[in-house]
Amino acid sequence: MGEFFADVHGPVPFGGLDSSDPLTFKVYQADQIVLGERMEDHLRPGVCYWHSFAWDGRDMFGVGTLDRPWLEATDDEMAAARMRMAVAFEFFAKLGTPYYCFHDRDVAPEGDSFATFRANLDALADDAADHQQRTGVRLLWGTANLFSDPRYQAGAATNPDPDVFAYAAAQVKHMLEVTQRLGGENYVLWGGREGYDTLLNTDLRREQAQLARFLHLVAEHKAKIGFTGQLLIEPKPMEPTKHQYDYDVATVYGFLVGNGLEHEYKVNVEANHATLAGHSFHHEVAFAAANGILGSIDANRGDPQNGWDTDQFPNSVDDLCMPVYEILRNGGLAPGGFNFDAKLRRQSTDRNDLFYAHIGGLDALAQALLAAASMVEDDSLQKLRDERYAGWGGELGSAILGGSVTLAELERRVADGEISPVRRSGNQEMLESLVNQHVWSAGRSTRR
Repeated sequence: MGEFFADVHGPVPFGGLDSSDPLTFKVYQADQIVLGERMEDHLRPGVCYWHSFAWDGRDMFGVGTLDRPWLEATDDEMAAARMRMAVAFEFFAKLGTPYYCFHDRDVAPEGDSFATFRANLDALADDAADHQQRTGVRLLWGTANLFSDPRYQAGAATNPDPDVFAYAAAQVKHMLEVTQRLGGENYVLWGGREGYDTLLNTDLRREQAQLARFLHLVAEHKAKIGFTGQLLIEPKPMEPTKHQYDYDVATVYGFLVGNGLEHEYKVNVEANHATLAGHSFHHEVAFAAANGILGSIDANRGDPQNGWDTDQFPNSVDDLCMPVYEILRNGGLAPGGFNFDAKLRRQSTDRNDLFYAHIGGLDALAQALLAAASMVEDDSLQKLRDERYAGWGGELGSAILGGSVTLAELERRVADGEISPVRRSGNQEMLESLVNQHVWSAGRSTRR
């Protein structure tokens, strides 16, 4: 086949803020040094295979609208899959990003049996290895689709049928091995349907025990085959089920600790899932970093007027800069990265819309990185935060945390007037203005 994106010769160049060409980056420069590292090495951006190349724009109200000839019905599903992969790598190379991510079913036709599916996946993994070698694009992470097929209507690991559990285990085992074979740096487990629709037919204790056993089996197989990448869990609160067992980062962390898995798994935080859980993206990233389980990021956003997982491309520097700030303070994201788990709107039907979306998302991330780096260098936020908790380093705070003072002793000291709290302002509005100052001013001298 010829080029699918013939208008783009790639890799997409940097044009700067004055460029009127929508096929140029306005802020993102892979080789720009930020806090001693290349911008690309900070962000480690990747393109998702599923929304961009395995979805045709359909939704619950209408058929597909996007130009995706490889998704049309055909008698030769493997030929269509190979066409899809060739187009995907054409896009990766022309965009100029270093990574991609995929589910097993994104690339391989299901076939009439698991053996056929596995053979299809192996053949297409050979093709992917060749494409990676040719383009230099690498696999950020792989995962298995344990939610689309009707067999998973009641979940995978949490399914009431052990046969379905076993089928899911086989699928994950093989995809973990494919990920290792392709040099993947992480492996993600997304719960999909690991939850319930009604409590009337659900045994919560049993299903959570099943999920824990499944995660242990995956960790054991990772060790057995010598896979050195990270294992990641992606929290999601709802949709498609009424409740998900991996509701948010805090829920996942509690589950991991409760089942002795906290040293085996980290989290892949998605921005839109954070908002569906009633949190900010900043909160989820900060919680993961504070508890040592921050692994990778799915970069997208929801729509404040829609209450579902709209998976739109990120475009708000305001929403991105503080999560990136927490990532920088945490020492960076590697071996994770920013995967654009985002899809075009159904009316964005031109082929180049896929470039416009990723360019805009990368530019927003790049400006957020510059703003976050400016805050790290300035250190004002951290100094003000440290000052707010300074008392905990004094005599009283140290005694409380060190266990040398009792509840009765604290009461006596308060009653005697020895301890008398003085209110201090949190200065929230000042802090918000400080963040805005960095957002507005960061990178001015490097974007001309």
